Amino acid sequence: MRDPLPSSGDRRAATGVPGLDDVLNGGLPSDRLYLVTGTPGVGKTTLALMFLLEGLRQGETCMYITLSESESEIRQVAASHGWSLDGLKLFELSSAEQTLRLEDENTIYATADVDLKETMRLLLDEVAQAHPTRVVFDSMAEVRLLAQAPLRYRRQLLSLKQFFAGRRCTVLLLDDRSGATGDIQVESLVHGVIGLEQTAMEYGADRRRLRVAKLRGSRFRSGHHDFVIETGGLRVFPRLVAAEHRTDFVAEPLPSGIGRLDALLGGGLDRSTATLIMGPAGSGKSALAVSFAAAAARRGEVAALFVFEERVGTLLSRARALGSPLDELIERGRIVLHQVDPAELAPDEFTALVRDAVEKKHARLVVIDSINGYFNAMPQARYLTLQMHELLAYLGELGVASILTMAQTGTLGASMGSPVDVSYLADTVVLLRYFEAQGRLRKAISVIKKRSGYHEDTIRELSFGRDGISLSQPLTGMTGILFGLPSSGEPGPGPSSGAS
Repeated sequence: MRDPLPSSGDRRAATGVPGLDDVLNGGLPSDRLYLVTGTPGVGKTTLALMFLLEGLRQGETCMYITLSESESEIRQVAASHGWSLDGLKLFELSSAEQTLRLEDENTIYATADVDLKETMRLLLDEVAQAHPTRVVFDSMAEVRLLAQAPLRYRRQLLSLKQFFAGRRCTVLLLDDRSGATGDIQVESLVHGVIGLEQTAMEYGADRRRLRVAKLRGSRFRSGHHDFVIETGGLRVFPRLVAAEHRTDFVAEPLPSGIGRLDALLGGGLDRSTATLIMGPAGSGKSALAVSFAAAAARRGEVAALFVFEERVGTLLSRARALGSPLDELIERGRIVLHQVDPAELAPDEFTALVRDAVEKKHARLVVIDSINGYFNAMPQARYLTLQMHELLAYLGELGVASILTMAQTGTLGASMGSPVDVSYLADTVVLLRYFEAQGRLRKAISVIKKRSGYHEDTIRELSFGRDGISLSQPLTGMTGILFGLPSSGEPGPGPSSGAS
Protein backbone atom coordinates (compact mmCIF):
# COMPACT_ATOMS: atom_id res chain seq x y z
CA MET A 1 0.00 0.00 0.00
CA ARG A 2 2.86 2.37 0.72
CA ASP A 3 4.73 1.83 -2.57
CA PRO A 4 3.67 4.21 -5.35
CA LEU A 5 2.53 2.79 -8.64
CA PRO A 6 5.39 2.68 -11.16
CA SER A 7 5.04 5.55 -13.57
CA SER A 8 7.26 8.03 -15.30
CA GLY A 9 7.50 11.46 -13.74
CA ASP A 10 5.27 10.56 -10.77
CA ARG A 11 5.58 13.77 -8.75
CA ARG A 12 3.61 14.35 -5.56
CA ALA A 13 2.34 17.59 -4.08
CA ALA A 14 2.57 17.36 -0.29
CA THR A 15 -0.63 18.61 1.34
CA GLY A 16 0.94 19.97 4.51
CA VAL A 17 -1.80 18.25 6.56
CA PRO A 18 -0.33 15.86 9.16
CA GLY A 19 -1.51 12.33 8.39
CA LEU A 20 -3.16 13.14 5.06
CA ASP A 21 -0.07 12.44 2.97
CA ASP A 22 0.10 9.01 4.59
CA VAL A 23 -3.49 8.39 3.47
CA LEU A 24 -2.61 9.64 -0.03
CA ASN A 25 0.53 7.50 -0.26
CA GLY A 26 2.84 10.51 -0.29
CA GLY A 27 0.60 13.37 -1.42
CA LEU A 28 -1.51 14.35 -4.40
CA PRO A 29 -0.15 13.50 -7.86
CA SER A 30 0.93 16.88 -9.23
CA ASP A 31 -0.61 18.88 -12.08
CA ARG A 32 -4.14 17.54 -11.71
CA LEU A 33 -7.58 18.76 -10.60
CA TYR A 34 -8.99 17.52 -7.28
CA LEU A 35 -12.32 17.95 -5.55
CA VAL A 36 -12.65 18.51 -1.79
CA THR A 37 -16.27 18.11 -0.66
CA GLY A 38 -18.01 18.67 2.65
CA THR A 39 -20.74 20.61 4.37
CA PRO A 40 -20.06 24.17 5.57
CA GLY A 41 -17.82 24.25 8.65
CA VAL A 42 -16.27 20.84 8.15
CA GLY A 43 -12.77 22.21 7.40
CA LYS A 44 -12.44 22.56 3.61
CA THR A 45 -11.02 26.09 3.74
CA THR A 46 -8.53 25.16 6.45
CA LEU A 47 -7.33 22.15 4.44
CA ALA A 48 -7.01 24.29 1.29
CA LEU A 49 -4.96 26.95 3.08
CA MET A 50 -2.63 24.31 4.53
CA PHE A 51 -2.16 22.91 1.02
CA LEU A 52 -1.19 26.36 -0.31
CA LEU A 53 1.04 27.22 2.65
CA GLU A 54 2.92 23.96 2.12
CA GLY A 55 3.50 25.06 -1.48
CA LEU A 56 4.85 28.42 -0.30
CA ARG A 57 7.24 26.62 2.06
CA GLN A 58 8.57 24.73 -0.93
CA GLY A 59 9.09 27.94 -2.91
CA GLU A 60 6.07 27.53 -5.20
CA THR A 61 3.68 30.21 -6.46
CA CYS A 62 0.25 29.67 -4.92
CA MET A 63 -3.13 31.33 -5.49
CA TYR A 64 -6.42 31.29 -3.58
CA ILE A 65 -9.53 32.27 -5.57
CA THR A 66 -12.47 32.90 -3.26
CA LEU A 67 -15.89 32.97 -4.88
CA SER A 68 -18.01 32.94 -1.73
CA GLU A 69 -15.99 34.59 1.05
CA SER A 70 -14.17 37.89 1.23
CA GLU A 71 -10.41 38.23 1.45
CA SER A 72 -10.73 39.52 5.02
CA GLU A 73 -12.62 36.37 6.03
CA ILE A 74 -9.91 34.17 4.54
CA ARG A 75 -7.24 36.12 6.40
CA GLN A 76 -9.24 35.81 9.60
CA VAL A 77 -9.30 32.02 9.26
CA ALA A 78 -5.54 32.03 8.74
CA ALA A 79 -4.98 34.32 11.73
CA SER A 80 -7.01 31.99 13.97
CA HIS A 81 -4.40 29.29 13.29
CA GLY A 82 -1.44 31.65 13.62
CA TRP A 83 -0.63 31.61 9.90
CA SER A 84 0.75 34.40 7.77
CA LEU A 85 -0.49 34.59 4.18
CA ASP A 86 2.44 36.68 2.99
CA GLY A 87 3.37 35.56 -0.51
CA LEU A 88 -0.04 33.99 -1.21
CA LYS A 89 -2.00 35.53 -4.09
CA LEU A 90 -5.62 36.12 -3.04
CA PHE A 91 -8.35 36.98 -5.52
CA GLU A 92 -12.03 37.33 -4.62
CA LEU A 93 -15.13 37.22 -6.80
CA SER A 94 -16.49 40.59 -5.63
CA SER A 95 -13.77 42.47 -7.49
CA ALA A 96 -14.53 40.49 -10.65
CA GLU A 97 -18.24 41.24 -10.29
CA GLN A 98 -17.57 44.99 -10.11
CA THR A 99 -15.58 44.79 -13.32
CA LEU A 100 -18.35 42.79 -14.99
CA ARG A 101 -21.01 45.34 -14.06
CA LEU A 102 -18.96 48.12 -15.67
CA GLU A 103 -18.17 46.17 -18.83
CA ASP A 104 -21.57 44.50 -19.40
CA GLU A 105 -23.89 47.26 -18.26
CA ASN A 106 -25.30 47.79 -21.74
CA THR A 107 -25.09 44.26 -23.14
CA ILE A 108 -28.15 42.83 -24.84
CA TYR A 109 -27.18 39.32 -23.63
CA ALA A 110 -28.21 39.45 -19.94
CA THR A 111 -28.15 35.68 -19.60
CA ALA A 112 -26.56 33.11 -17.32
CA ASP A 113 -24.24 32.16 -20.20
CA VAL A 114 -22.75 35.66 -20.29
CA ASP A 115 -22.44 35.92 -16.49
CA LEU A 116 -20.71 32.56 -16.21
CA LYS A 117 -18.47 33.01 -19.22
CA GLU A 118 -17.30 36.50 -18.29
CA THR A 119 -16.79 35.66 -14.62
CA MET A 120 -14.66 32.63 -15.44
CA ARG A 121 -12.75 34.61 -18.08
CA LEU A 122 -11.70 37.19 -15.47
CA LEU A 123 -10.74 34.54 -12.95
CA LEU A 124 -8.68 32.53 -15.42
CA ASP A 125 -7.00 35.67 -16.72
CA GLU A 126 -5.77 36.26 -13.16
CA VAL A 127 -4.47 32.69 -13.02
CA ALA A 128 -2.71 33.04 -16.37
CA GLN A 129 -0.94 36.21 -15.21
CA ALA A 130 0.17 34.72 -11.88
CA HIS A 131 1.50 31.38 -13.31
CA PRO A 132 0.83 29.51 -10.03
CA THR A 133 1.75 25.89 -9.37
CA ARG A 134 -1.05 25.49 -6.79
CA VAL A 135 -4.56 26.95 -7.05
CA VAL A 136 -7.66 26.69 -4.85
CA PHE A 137 -11.18 27.55 -6.09
CA ASP A 138 -13.52 28.21 -3.15
CA SER A 139 -16.17 27.21 -3.94
CA MET A 140 -17.70 25.46 -6.93
CA ALA A 141 -21.17 26.13 -5.53
CA GLU A 142 -20.93 29.68 -6.89
CA VAL A 143 -20.04 28.39 -10.37
CA ARG A 144 -23.00 26.03 -10.18
CA LEU A 145 -25.33 28.90 -9.30
CA LEU A 146 -24.06 30.96 -12.21
CA ALA A 147 -24.48 28.03 -14.61
CA GLN A 148 -28.08 27.36 -13.50
CA ALA A 149 -28.23 24.13 -15.54
CA PRO A 150 -26.31 20.84 -15.24
CA LEU A 151 -25.28 20.81 -18.91
CA ARG A 152 -23.91 24.35 -18.79
CA TYR A 153 -22.14 23.57 -15.50
CA ARG A 154 -20.46 20.46 -16.93
CA ARG A 155 -19.41 22.37 -20.04
CA GLN A 156 -17.71 24.97 -17.83
CA LEU A 157 -15.92 22.29 -15.82
CA LEU A 158 -14.56 20.76 -19.02
CA SER A 159 -13.36 24.18 -20.06
CA LEU A 160 -11.68 24.63 -16.68
CA LYS A 161 -9.97 21.27 -16.96
CA GLN A 162 -8.70 22.08 -20.45
CA PHE A 163 -7.39 25.42 -19.27
CA PHE A 164 -5.16 23.80 -16.64
CA ALA A 165 -4.03 20.94 -18.86
CA GLY A 166 -0.30 21.26 -19.44
CA ARG A 167 0.12 24.23 -17.06
CA ARG A 168 1.92 22.18 -14.38
CA CYS A 169 -0.57 23.34 -11.78
CA THR A 170 -2.26 21.32 -9.00
CA VAL A 171 -5.80 22.56 -8.39
CA LEU A 172 -8.22 22.03 -5.51
CA LEU A 173 -11.91 22.66 -6.16
CA LEU A 174 -13.91 23.09 -2.95
CA ASP A 175 -17.60 22.14 -2.99
CA ASP A 176 -20.13 22.39 -0.16
CA ARG A 177 -22.51 19.83 -1.71
CA SER A 178 -25.25 22.40 -2.13
CA GLY A 179 -26.38 20.84 -5.42
CA ALA A 180 -27.58 17.27 -5.80
CA THR A 181 -26.22 16.94 -9.34
CA GLY A 182 -23.17 19.18 -8.93
CA ASP A 183 -21.10 16.65 -7.00
CA ILE A 184 -21.61 13.98 -9.67
CA GLN A 185 -20.66 16.40 -12.44
CA VAL A 186 -17.39 17.36 -10.76
CA GLU A 187 -16.43 13.89 -9.53
CA SER A 188 -16.60 12.44 -13.03
CA LEU A 189 -14.07 14.98 -14.33
CA VAL A 190 -11.51 15.47 -11.58
CA HIS A 191 -8.46 13.29 -10.91
CA GLY A 192 -9.31 12.68 -7.25
CA VAL A 193 -12.01 13.27 -4.64
CA ILE A 194 -11.52 13.87 -0.92
CA GLY A 195 -14.71 13.90 1.15
CA LEU A 196 -14.92 15.52 4.60
CA GLU A 197 -17.74 14.63 6.99
CA GLN A 198 -18.94 16.09 10.27
CA THR A 199 -21.28 14.19 12.60
CA ALA A 200 -23.05 15.70 15.60
CA MET A 201 -22.84 13.29 18.54
CA GLU A 202 -25.59 12.94 21.10
CA TYR A 203 -23.08 14.15 23.70
CA GLY A 204 -19.61 15.63 23.38
CA ALA A 205 -17.71 17.18 20.51
CA ASP A 206 -18.64 16.64 16.87
CA ARG A 207 -16.77 13.86 15.08
CA ARG A 208 -15.02 14.61 11.82
CA ARG A 209 -13.72 12.06 9.36
CA LEU A 210 -12.17 12.01 5.91
CA ARG A 211 -12.40 9.59 2.99
CA VAL A 212 -10.53 9.50 -0.31
CA ALA A 213 -13.24 8.39 -2.71
CA LYS A 214 -11.08 8.48 -5.83
CA LEU A 215 -7.45 8.94 -6.83
CA ARG A 216 -6.75 7.90 -10.41
CA GLY A 217 -3.63 5.88 -11.12
CA SER A 218 -2.44 5.88 -7.52
CA ARG A 219 -2.75 3.68 -4.48
CA PHE A 220 -4.18 5.25 -1.33
CA ARG A 221 -5.42 4.16 2.07
CA SER A 222 -9.11 3.53 1.59
CA GLY A 223 -11.84 3.84 4.19
CA HIS A 224 -12.69 6.55 6.70
CA HIS A 225 -10.05 8.35 8.75
CA ASP A 226 -10.85 10.53 11.76
CA PHE A 227 -9.49 14.07 11.84
CA VAL A 228 -9.64 17.07 14.15
CA ILE A 229 -9.37 20.81 13.67
CA GLU A 230 -7.21 22.48 16.28
CA THR A 231 -5.14 25.62 16.53
CA GLY A 232 -2.59 25.09 13.78
CA GLY A 233 -4.92 23.36 11.32
CA LEU A 234 -6.19 19.89 10.50
CA ARG A 235 -4.68 16.69 11.83
CA VAL A 236 -5.67 13.40 10.19
CA PHE A 237 -5.42 10.05 11.94
CA PRO A 238 -4.95 7.37 9.25
CA ARG A 239 -6.87 4.14 9.74
CA LEU A 240 -4.60 1.53 11.28
CA VAL A 241 -3.68 -1.57 9.23
CA ALA A 242 -1.78 -3.97 11.49
CA ALA A 243 -0.35 -6.03 8.61
CA GLU A 244 1.79 -3.06 7.53
CA HIS A 245 3.78 -3.13 10.79
CA ARG A 246 5.20 -6.63 11.01
CA THR A 247 8.57 -6.87 12.76
CA ASP A 248 10.82 -9.52 14.26
CA PHE A 249 10.97 -9.64 18.04
CA VAL A 250 12.18 -11.96 20.80
CA ALA A 251 9.39 -13.71 22.71
CA GLU A 252 9.96 -13.47 26.46
CA PRO A 253 7.90 -13.37 29.65
CA LEU A 254 7.07 -10.09 31.38
CA PRO A 255 6.88 -10.77 35.12
CA SER A 256 4.98 -8.62 37.60
CA GLY A 257 7.52 -9.07 40.38
CA ILE A 258 4.83 -10.69 42.55
CA GLY A 259 5.94 -14.31 42.84
CA ARG A 260 2.60 -16.06 43.26
CA LEU A 261 0.92 -13.92 40.60
CA ASP A 262 3.65 -14.82 38.11
CA ALA A 263 3.33 -18.50 39.12
CA LEU A 264 -0.42 -18.34 38.49
CA LEU A 265 0.32 -16.93 35.02
CA GLY A 266 2.98 -19.55 34.24
CA GLY A 267 5.87 -17.12 34.62
CA GLY A 268 4.11 -13.84 33.82
CA LEU A 269 2.61 -12.27 30.75
CA ASP A 270 4.22 -12.84 27.36
CA ARG A 271 5.48 -10.15 25.04
CA SER A 272 3.31 -9.44 21.99
CA THR A 273 0.19 -10.85 23.68
CA ALA A 274 -3.01 -9.17 24.87
CA THR A 275 -4.27 -9.76 28.41
CA LEU A 276 -7.79 -9.05 29.60
CA ILE A 277 -8.32 -8.52 33.35
CA MET A 278 -12.03 -8.70 34.08
CA GLY A 279 -14.09 -8.51 37.22
CA PRO A 280 -16.59 -6.39 39.19
CA ALA A 281 -15.96 -2.81 40.26
CA GLY A 282 -13.36 -2.47 43.00
CA SER A 283 -11.95 -5.98 42.61
CA GLY A 284 -8.44 -4.74 41.77
CA LYS A 285 -8.25 -4.77 37.97
CA SER A 286 -6.48 -1.42 37.65
CA ALA A 287 -4.08 -2.19 40.50
CA LEU A 288 -3.00 -5.43 38.83
CA ALA A 289 -2.51 -3.72 35.46
CA VAL A 290 -0.48 -0.92 37.03
CA SER A 291 1.70 -3.43 38.87
CA PHE A 292 2.81 -4.92 35.54
CA ALA A 293 3.47 -1.41 34.17
CA ALA A 294 5.56 -0.47 37.22
CA ALA A 295 7.54 -3.71 36.98
CA ALA A 296 8.30 -3.05 33.31
CA ALA A 297 9.38 0.51 34.10
CA ARG A 298 11.72 -0.67 36.85
CA ARG A 299 13.33 -3.07 34.35
CA GLY A 300 14.18 -0.05 32.21
CA GLU A 301 11.34 -0.37 29.70
CA VAL A 302 8.64 2.19 28.92
CA ALA A 303 5.01 1.49 29.79
CA ALA A 304 2.06 3.57 28.55
CA LEU A 305 -1.16 3.85 30.56
CA PHE A 306 -4.39 5.14 28.99
CA VAL A 307 -6.91 5.90 31.71
CA PHE A 308 -10.56 6.51 30.81
CA GLU A 309 -12.72 6.56 33.95
CA GLU A 310 -10.29 7.12 36.80
CA ARG A 311 -8.61 10.44 37.50
CA VAL A 312 -4.83 10.42 37.24
CA GLY A 313 -4.55 11.76 40.77
CA THR A 314 -6.61 8.86 42.14
CA LEU A 315 -4.49 6.31 40.29
CA LEU A 316 -1.25 7.82 41.62
CA SER A 317 -2.62 7.97 45.18
CA ARG A 318 -3.64 4.31 45.09
CA ALA A 319 -0.21 3.30 43.78
CA ARG A 320 1.41 5.12 46.71
CA ALA A 321 -0.97 3.43 49.16
CA LEU A 322 0.08 0.03 47.80
CA GLY A 323 3.75 0.88 48.36
CA SER A 324 4.53 1.31 44.66
CA PRO A 325 4.68 5.05 43.86
CA LEU A 326 4.80 5.95 40.18
CA ASP A 327 5.84 9.61 40.42
CA GLU A 328 9.57 9.04 39.93
CA LEU A 329 8.97 6.61 37.06
CA ILE A 330 6.77 9.20 35.34
CA GLU A 331 9.39 11.92 35.80
CA ARG A 332 12.04 9.65 34.26
CA GLY A 333 9.79 8.94 31.28
CA ARG A 334 9.50 5.24 32.10
CA ILE A 335 5.73 5.51 32.49
CA VAL A 336 3.70 7.55 30.00
CA LEU A 337 0.32 8.42 31.51
CA HIS A 338 -2.63 9.66 29.44
CA GLN A 339 -5.92 10.83 30.90
CA VAL A 340 -8.42 10.26 28.10
CA ASP A 341 -11.41 12.61 27.86
CA PRO A 342 -14.26 10.33 26.74
CA ALA A 343 -16.43 13.12 25.32
CA GLU A 344 -13.67 14.44 23.03
CA LEU A 345 -12.27 11.25 21.55
CA ALA A 346 -12.52 9.67 18.10
CA PRO A 347 -11.50 6.03 17.51
CA ASP A 348 -8.62 6.76 15.12
CA GLU A 349 -7.46 9.60 17.38
CA PHE A 350 -7.12 7.16 20.27
CA THR A 351 -5.23 4.76 18.00
CA ALA A 352 -2.88 7.63 17.09
CA LEU A 353 -2.18 8.24 20.80
CA VAL A 354 -1.24 4.58 21.25
CA ARG A 355 0.92 4.60 18.12
CA ASP A 356 2.70 7.74 19.30
CA ALA A 357 3.52 6.06 22.63
CA VAL A 358 4.85 2.95 20.88
CA GLU A 359 6.65 4.44 17.88
CA LYS A 360 7.99 7.68 19.35
CA LYS A 361 8.29 6.94 23.08
CA HIS A 362 9.17 3.25 22.58
CA ALA A 363 6.58 1.82 24.98
CA ARG A 364 6.86 -1.97 25.34
CA LEU A 365 3.72 -2.36 27.46
CA VAL A 366 0.36 -0.65 26.87
CA VAL A 367 -2.44 -0.58 29.45
CA ILE A 368 -5.99 0.46 28.49
CA ASP A 369 -8.08 1.05 31.60
CA SER A 370 -10.76 0.27 30.71
CA ILE A 371 -12.54 -1.29 27.73
CA ASN A 372 -15.81 0.01 29.21
CA GLY A 373 -14.49 3.54 28.95
CA TYR A 374 -13.32 2.99 25.40
CA PHE A 375 -16.73 1.80 24.25
CA ASN A 376 -18.66 4.35 26.32
CA ALA A 377 -16.51 7.15 24.92
CA MET A 378 -17.73 6.41 21.40
CA PRO A 379 -21.29 5.05 21.75
CA GLN A 380 -22.27 6.10 18.23
CA ALA A 381 -19.16 4.69 16.55
CA ARG A 382 -19.68 1.36 14.83
CA TYR A 383 -17.28 -1.55 14.54
CA LEU A 384 -15.27 -0.57 17.63
CA THR A 385 -14.55 -4.24 18.32
CA LEU A 386 -12.92 -4.55 14.90
CA GLN A 387 -10.88 -1.41 15.54
CA MET A 388 -9.75 -2.79 18.90
CA HIS A 389 -8.81 -6.08 17.20
CA GLU A 390 -6.68 -4.16 14.67
CA LEU A 391 -5.02 -2.16 17.45
CA LEU A 392 -4.15 -5.28 19.46
CA ALA A 393 -2.85 -7.00 16.32
CA TYR A 394 -0.68 -3.95 15.60
CA LEU A 395 0.78 -4.02 19.12
CA GLY A 396 1.41 -7.74 18.81
CA GLU A 397 3.22 -7.31 15.49
CA LEU A 398 5.62 -4.88 17.17
CA GLY A 399 6.26 -7.18 20.15
CA VAL A 400 4.35 -4.94 22.56
CA ALA A 401 2.37 -6.51 25.41
CA SER A 402 -1.08 -5.04 26.04
CA ILE A 403 -3.31 -5.20 29.11
CA LEU A 404 -7.01 -4.37 28.96
CA THR A 405 -9.31 -4.09 31.95
CA MET A 406 -13.06 -4.61 31.81
CA ALA A 407 -15.57 -3.99 34.58
CA GLN A 408 -18.39 -6.51 34.76
CA THR A 409 -21.82 -5.70 36.07
CA GLY A 410 -23.03 -7.27 39.29
CA THR A 411 -21.15 -8.10 42.50
CA LEU A 412 -21.24 -11.86 43.07
CA GLY A 413 -20.51 -14.53 40.50
CA ALA A 414 -24.00 -15.71 39.65
CA SER A 415 -25.10 -12.22 38.64
CA MET A 416 -21.99 -11.19 36.73
CA GLY A 417 -22.32 -9.89 33.19
CA SER A 418 -20.11 -8.19 30.60
CA PRO A 419 -21.19 -5.08 28.66
CA VAL A 420 -19.38 -6.37 25.56
CA ASP A 421 -17.67 -9.64 24.74
CA VAL A 422 -14.03 -8.97 23.86
CA SER A 423 -12.54 -12.01 25.60
CA TYR A 424 -11.90 -13.65 22.23
CA LEU A 425 -9.49 -10.81 21.40
CA ALA A 426 -7.29 -11.59 24.39
CA ASP A 427 -4.55 -14.21 24.53
CA THR A 428 -4.76 -14.31 28.33
CA VAL A 429 -7.85 -13.78 30.49
CA VAL A 430 -7.52 -13.09 34.22
CA LEU A 431 -10.75 -13.36 36.21
CA LEU A 432 -11.39 -11.54 39.49
CA ARG A 433 -14.31 -12.36 41.76
CA TYR A 434 -15.73 -11.48 45.18
CA PHE A 435 -16.66 -14.27 47.54
CA GLU A 436 -18.04 -14.41 51.07
CA ALA A 437 -16.25 -16.41 53.77
CA GLN A 438 -16.15 -16.20 57.56
CA GLY A 439 -18.18 -13.01 57.59
CA ARG A 440 -15.87 -11.17 55.20
CA LEU A 441 -16.08 -10.16 51.57
CA ARG A 442 -12.91 -11.47 49.93
CA LYS A 443 -11.40 -11.45 46.45
CA ALA A 444 -10.40 -14.40 44.30
CA ILE A 445 -8.16 -14.48 41.23
CA SER A 446 -7.78 -17.14 38.55
CA VAL A 447 -6.51 -17.46 35.00
CA ILE A 448 -9.10 -18.96 32.67
CA LYS A 449 -7.13 -18.75 29.41
CA LYS A 450 -3.57 -18.34 28.20
CA ARG A 451 -2.91 -19.12 24.56
CA SER A 452 0.83 -18.58 24.70
CA GLY A 453 1.68 -21.28 27.25
CA TYR A 454 1.13 -22.93 30.60
CA HIS A 455 -0.84 -21.37 33.45
CA GLU A 456 -2.15 -22.66 36.78
CA ASP A 457 -5.76 -23.77 37.01
CA THR A 458 -5.93 -22.88 40.69
CA ILE A 459 -7.96 -20.19 42.44
CA ARG A 460 -6.12 -17.97 44.90
CA GLU A 461 -7.23 -15.28 47.29
CA LEU A 462 -6.15 -11.77 46.31
CA SER A 463 -5.61 -8.90 48.74
CA PHE A 464 -4.21 -5.38 48.71
CA GLY A 465 -2.40 -3.61 51.53
CA ARG A 466 0.38 -1.24 52.41
CA ASP A 467 2.88 -3.93 51.48
CA GLY A 468 1.38 -4.17 47.99
CA ILE A 469 -0.49 -6.95 46.21
CA SER A 470 -0.43 -10.44 47.66
CA LEU A 471 -1.88 -13.84 46.75
CA SER A 472 -2.61 -16.82 48.98
CA GLN A 473 -1.79 -20.45 48.41
CA PRO A 474 -4.39 -22.15 46.18
CA LEU A 475 -7.80 -22.32 47.83
CA THR A 476 -8.63 -26.01 48.28
CA GLY A 477 -11.48 -27.87 49.89
CA MET A 478 -13.97 -25.27 48.69
CA THR A 479 -16.50 -25.13 45.91
CA GLY A 480 -18.53 -22.20 44.58
CA ILE A 481 -15.84 -19.57 45.10
CA LEU A 482 -16.41 -18.01 41.68
CA PHE A 483 -20.14 -17.88 42.40
CA GLY A 484 -19.46 -15.89 45.56
CA LEU A 485 -20.72 -18.38 48.18
CA PRO A 486 -18.33 -21.27 48.98
CA SER A 487 -20.36 -24.29 49.98
CA SER A 488 -17.95 -26.22 52.16
CA GLY A 489 -14.55 -26.17 53.82
CA GLU A 490 -12.50 -23.21 54.96
CA PRO A 491 -10.39 -20.78 52.97
CA GLY A 492 -6.81 -21.81 52.39
CA PRO A 493 -3.88 -20.04 54.05
CA GLY A 494 -4.25 -16.27 54.17
CA PRO A 495 -2.45 -13.95 51.81
CA SER A 496 1.28 -13.66 52.24
CA SER A 497 3.33 -10.47 52.15
CA GLY A 498 3.52 -8.23 49.10
CA ALA A 499 6.44 -9.89 47.29
CA SER A 500 5.19 -13.43 47.63
